[in-house]
Amino acid sequence: MELRPYQQEAKQAIFREWDQGHSRTLLVLPTGCGKTIVFAKVAEECVRNGDRVLIMAHRGELLDQASDKIAKTTGLGTAVEKAEQTCLGSWFRIVVGSVQSLQNENRLKKFDPDYFDTIIVDEAHHVLSNSYQKVMEHFSRAKVLGVTATPDRGDMRNLGNFFESLAYEYTLPKAIKEGYLSPIKAMTIPLKIDFSNVAVQAGDFKVSDIDTALDPYLYSIAQEMKKYCMDRKTVVFLPLVKTSQKFRDILNSEGFHAAECNGSTQARTEILEDFDKGKYNVLCNSMLLTEGWDCPSVDCVIVLRPTKVRSLYCQMVGRGTRLCEGKENLLLLDFLWHTEKHELCHPASLIADSEEVAQKMTENLEKQAGIDPMAIDLEEAEQTAREDVQREREEKLAEQLAAMKKRKRKLVDPLQFEMSIQAEDLSSYVPAFGWEMAPASDKQTKALEKYGIFPDDIDNAGKANLLLDRLNKRREEGLSTPKQIRFLESRGFKHVGTWPFDAARNMIDRIAACGWRIPQGVKPAEFKPEAV
Repeated sequence: MELRPYQQEAKQAIFREWDQGHSRTLLVLPTGCGKTIVFAKVAEECVRNGDRVLIMAHRGELLDQASDKIAKTTGLGTAVEKAEQTCLGSWFRIVVGSVQSLQNENRLKKFDPDYFDTIIVDEAHHVLSNSYQKVMEHFSRAKVLGVTATPDRGDMRNLGNFFESLAYEYTLPKAIKEGYLSPIKAMTIPLKIDFSNVAVQAGDFKVSDIDTALDPYLYSIAQEMKKYCMDRKTVVFLPLVKTSQKFRDILNSEGFHAAECNGSTQARTEILEDFDKGKYNVLCNSMLLTEGWDCPSVDCVIVLRPTKVRSLYCQMVGRGTRLCEGKENLLLLDFLWHTEKHELCHPASLIADSEEVAQKMTENLEKQAGIDPMAIDLEEAEQTAREDVQREREEKLAEQLAAMKKRKRKLVDPLQFEMSIQAEDLSSYVPAFGWEMAPASDKQTKALEKYGIFPDDIDNAGKANLLLDRLNKRREEGLSTPKQIRFLESRGFKHVGTWPFDAARNMIDRIAACGWRIPQGVKPAEFKPEAV
């Protein structure tokens, strides 16, 4: 099987990280972008290099998928380490193993610590749990690849305590733009659901409290669904099995053809097949279908189990992002969840690369719901929110610049530089790995000062490293310096960070020749460097 371009890039990046000494690295691919295919090809390459590979997951369905995909894409067979089955004595070089089985002390001690050369962890956002860590500690010298669909660096901050690097990340917006995933439309429904009394347990909303708070709204939610998704194939995620079953009955009484599926359902396979074939148009479940189940024709997802965990939210929405013939888009119905702390995930959490833009997107979508509920393309909503945030930042920057003039700094404020060169990745940067979170080093601080950047506002080594890389690249490309930016923008010129170095120098020379006044005929706010 030939890999897609981004899959090939991902594979190359993983081996590059390992070659550079980063023995524990991450691969981030959105749900539906073929993460199993990528790690199957990585495993194949490792076997070719003489490695014995362990692919580890926490659910049997994921192990079965991995084994099946490896056979289809590489032709290689796999041994199994699960329940009564063991790989010991097998001649297969790839093993699919259940973490629940491997963590068993008696089982684990049968393996030499160097038995596996490479470990691949599917759904790597689970890797920090005690069961995974116990296995990792036993095979501590193995190279590790973690694969996850976690949508942003905020969720990866904790993973940075174990993984040393991010080898490759393919974003949801890019996957949609390049035609590998379905476009997403979000609609905020003006039904206010009060979650202010829901407690938090183990970092997320307490499921029993969610159930109690949600129950009074189930009939109203069904009524709203009749307006927007009667003709769509819908998956609904709910907090508890009893709620899922109750909501199924409510939907059927409202004219839907709804089914319910949970871990105890005897005819689970049959129900899922019937849903796939169109016998049912709504499938209710209590978090059963977050991982390891694919039905590309799903074109509506409703999350009635609100969460603070982006990786979990991404898994739920991912049930509807795959492409399918005749499918135009995925519709996400969101509600006006009222919480004391605004921390739960919304559709914006899927696509925005900064919390600031995500909050503005959610604010805009909720404002639209109050005027006229309508499905809005997520990419368009993100672009609008980004522009709103940019405008607000520029207003804030103007206030800061006014204050800076009073301080008469000789060095350039980092925010001014980032805004001028329009570097969203710098202004929204969040450190993810251990070394990135450390304070900027003395060497980094001195280098920033040499470039003309005021270093005191750079509070971590990751941001300092990113900023220095950008400054070095700009110098190589002959673009304006921070000091040129500060001077010219203080005179009213706009986005001097996009100017060539020579254009900025020429304008400064002209201003100097005029006694440090703006040359006649030059309007700073409208000036373009091509006119120099």
